[in-house]
Amino acid sequence: MTIKVAINGFGRIGRNVFRALYESGKQDKFEVAAVNDLGDANTNAHLLQYD
Repeated sequence: MTIKVAINGFGRIGRNVFRALYESGKQDKFEVAAVNDLGDANTNAHLLQYD
């Protein structure tokens, strides 16, 4: 069974939670269903990749 997770805020902590979920090796157990943030998707993707 997949646990759906929503992240409210994609600042430093939100990005680290996102990374932790995907680097834990348990992608089959968790699904990030939503990310709530004021920034646009391109900026958030850039920050996730380089910060």
